[in-house]
Amino acid sequence: MVDFVDMGAVALAFLVVTASPGPATIALANVSMASGRKSGLHFGLGLSFGLAFWGLIAASGIGAILQASNHALVILKIVGGAYLLWLAARSANSACQQTAILSSQISSDRWLKRGLFLNLSNPKAVVAWMATLSIGTNDYSHAGQIALMTILCVALGFIIYTTYSLAFSLPGVMAGYSTFRKWIDGIVAGLFAVAGFGLLRSAWNK
Repeated sequence: MVDFVDMGAVALAFLVVTASPGPATIALANVSMASGRKSGLHFGLGLSFGLAFWGLIAASGIGAILQASNHALVILKIVGGAYLLWLAARSANSACQQTAILSSQISSDRWLKRGLFLNLSNPKAVVAWMATLSIGTNDYSHAGQIALMTILCVALGFIIYTTYSLAFSLPGVMAGYSTFRKWIDGIVAGLFAVAGFGLLRSAWNK
């Protein structure tokens, strides 16, 4: 029998974690403001696929093994940190340009792949999934309930990323970005750099 109280607790926890500002949501907002709705939606879809992947890993029990493996986490942190620094460099380069760098030539598939790789290289994703699912599971939880929780969270992730894409690609928001592009890209570059160096330092300290 499905425990709807536990399901609600898991959904609320996942909503807070996923919707909170972080590398994925910041990148999605930046892509949507700079490149428009279509690019944002494809980037968000890639993020959703990456999120779903880690959800399946966590629900299957492999997440616990990965979380306990120092070597696997270190490698993942290095890859994730390096990718965030690459994003920081791109944002910094955009901030230094007199005119906006045209991204219309970037295909939808590439935006999707970038979003997918960003969440796949995020070591905090599997930890967040493990923590979220643990809220609604215990020794008596059955596989069906865990599967339903995972499906619910994946659906929430898709809704959250779609909402971000639509909200930050509104004409008024895009116009504001165009006006303050250098400042926004500079701040985004700083946030990515802090997150990237944080991951690399965490990997070094292991």
